[in-house]
Amino acid sequence: MEVARMRPIELRFEVLSLAVINEHRELEPWYREFNDRAWGPARVCTAAVVQHGGDALARLYPALGRRIHDQGDKNFDSVIPAALAEAGLPVELADAAQRSEFDQEMRASTARAQRLVGEDLGTPTIAIDDVAFFGPVLTSIPRGEEALRVFDGVRLLAGCRAFSELKRARGDNLSFA
Repeated sequence: MEVARMRPIELRFEVLSLAVINEHRELEPWYREFNDRAWGPARVCTAAVVQHGGDALARLYPALGRRIHDQGDKNFDSVIPAALAEAGLPVELADAAQRSEFDQEMRASTARAQRLVGEDLGTPTIAIDDVAFFGPVLTSIPRGEEALRVFDGVRLLAGCRAFSELKRARGDNLSFA
């Protein structure tokens, strides 16, 4: 979204559910609990797309992300209605968190991402110039020129057919020379 403010790119959001991807996998207890709780927000995002179109998700997803990730609020019962209101969507969509009526579309959207990337995917999954992959995983949102440099680097890697993976440890103990 930061890059789209500065460059003409096509930006489209789709639902990719970690809960769906991991529902039959053996996971550490803490990660199982995280995935089990993820059904609610993913269902609400899917309901927003089904009932209000892709632009609704482009407004809802960052509103949820700010509350859950930036502000550290994991109380989905309060986060979801507040994010819906910010996104200009009916707060009643929050009821979808507890219902399975949108699960088929959520599974189909997740399956589309898996067809593009393969089974070893997560969030974010992005497609640039018809190449899709999992990542880049960032601990904060780069802004301005830094966002453009990150995007250009990702686009450069996407254009290299031999590129497969790039990873390093997470945490504050990383130093930059």
